[in-house]
Amino acid sequence: MPTVILLMIAGAAAFAYWNAARAAAEHAEKLGRNACTVAAVIWLDQTVHAAGVRVRRNADGRLGFERSFRFEYSYDGSDRHIGRMVLRGDRLISFVGPVRPSVTPIDLP
Repeated sequence: MPTVILLMIAGAAAFAYWNAARAAAEHAEKLGRNACTVAAVIWLDQTVHAAGVRVRRNADGRLGFERSFRFEYSYDGSDRHIGRMVLRGDRLISFVGPVRPSVTPIDLP
C-alpha cells in the first residue's frame, strides 16, 4: 500500500513539473513572437526551444525554476540569428534578440 501512495505522489510531481514546463514554453513562445513582430523580423520555425533549467530563488525568497529558451529569427529570410530568453516562473528575467530599428536624432551645436 505505501508503494502505491509513493507512486501516486511521484506521478503527481512529474505531471506538475511537465505542466509548468509546458506553460513556460507557451509563454516564451508568445514573448518571442511578439518581439519579432515589433522588430519587424521573421520568426523562424514558429517555436522556442528549451535550453536549460536551474533552481533559483524567486523574488519572494522561495525556490523555483529558471528556464532558458532560444529561438531563431531572420532579417530578410536568408540569414539566421539566435535569440535567447530566461524566465523565472512566468516573469521575463533576460532577453537577447531582435530589436526595433530606430534612429536617434543628434543635435549638433
